[in-house]
Amino acid sequence: MDSKIKVLYVDDEENNLMSFKACFRIKYEVHIAISAMVALEILDKHPDIQVVITDQRMPDITGVEFLKMMLEKHPYPMRIMLTGFANFADTVDAVNLGKIFSYLNKPWEEKVLDDTIQKAIAKFKEEEFIRQRAQQTERAERSADQMEFILRQELLS
Repeated sequence: MDSKIKVLYVDDEENNLMSFKACFRIKYEVHIAISAMVALEILDKHPDIQVVITDQRMPDITGVEFLKMMLEKHPYPMRIMLTGFANFADTVDAVNLGKIFSYLNKPWEEKVLDDTIQKAIAKFKEEEFIRQRAQQTERAERSADQMEFILRQELLS
């Protein structure tokens, strides 16, 4: 079984996509998308992607708008925003609407981006553990309720 971390990188600049893939393809399972719409299709085909990295400034849709759309169907991947044109409003929107894990400047440095991906994965695993525990608790509670119902029925008969 392949245990590589699955990362999706979204950017409208093909050179950035190729650079990212060249830097990280050995360490991660890298998916790249030239647009937000292509990225959504990739997420639909690969719902196990753990980290999504997106550029903020793209021609058809901003990174924040993309992340907001993504959250409706794919809420679990950790989200990282990259931008070469940071401003306060974009940062606030990224945090509030895109629910990003981290915000980095372009051009990105390989080590900084890799460290951020590693931190995002640790957070993803922590949240996944919590989701699994919640599901186990819910199943246990349903089983206990069913058992209580059966015992009450036996006592009444």
